[in-house]
Amino acid sequence: MRRYFRTRPLAAGFASITILYLVAAYVALPYFWEGYDEHRPQEAMLTTTPQGIPGGPINVGLVGQHEDILKAFAAANWYPADPITLRSSLAIGISVVLDRTYDDAPVSTLIYDGRRQDLAFEKTVSKNPDRRHHVRLWQMVVRTGEDGRPLWLGAASFDQGIGFSHDTLQVTHYISADLDAERDGLIEDLETAGYVSSVSEIPGVGATTDGRNGEGDIYRTDGKALIAVLTPTEAQ
Repeated sequence: MRRYFRTRPLAAGFASITILYLVAAYVALPYFWEGYDEHRPQEAMLTTTPQGIPGGPINVGLVGQHEDILKAFAAANWYPADPITLRSSLAIGISVVLDRTYDDAPVSTLIYDGRRQDLAFEKTVSKNPDRRHHVRLWQMVVRTGEDGRPLWLGAASFDQGIGFSHDTLQVTHYISADLDAERDGLIEDLETAGYVSSVSEIPGVGATTDGRNGEGDIYRTDGKALIAVLTPTEAQ
């Protein structure tokens, strides 16, 4: 009986700390950032979090129909990410803790052109999704080339582990600082799969060695975005 009364304060204290953390990380700090950034001018080639925190830069572009995108990534062994739901959120947590495979784990939401990503793909490099290459894509209204296929702009990065956001304290992935390596690696994968007919480059956010993404992770980039024209599906 004494042991029962001795552990009750410990359990109550742990519960209180947990509640305080959840309120701070998922309510108070995101609200602070939303108010802090709501009047900040947005850069044309930079994503943001739903709260308006500056995210990663746009560093890739693809020209192709929706079907071209799906087939190219499938051929390159990149998996479409599951939508964020309670089930998928639990699944990614379990896969990391138990070191289980989850090739199509969800990715967090980023905002570009006033909306969340249209598509997201990933390629894991370990058994569970704590380390993975991934890219978010937004379909733009721009039509290119004689065939008038749409342009998709994207933000590619590499998740190198799981921890707490530097800005909101939420559980999140930490990214590798070398965004150019991810940009180049993605285009190379699509080229190797035989789905790229040409590659060009356009200016991005500008060269930087001290940019920070929506979780506060430092990144480096030469400020360019690579645009790959995909081979039409019917030509494969």
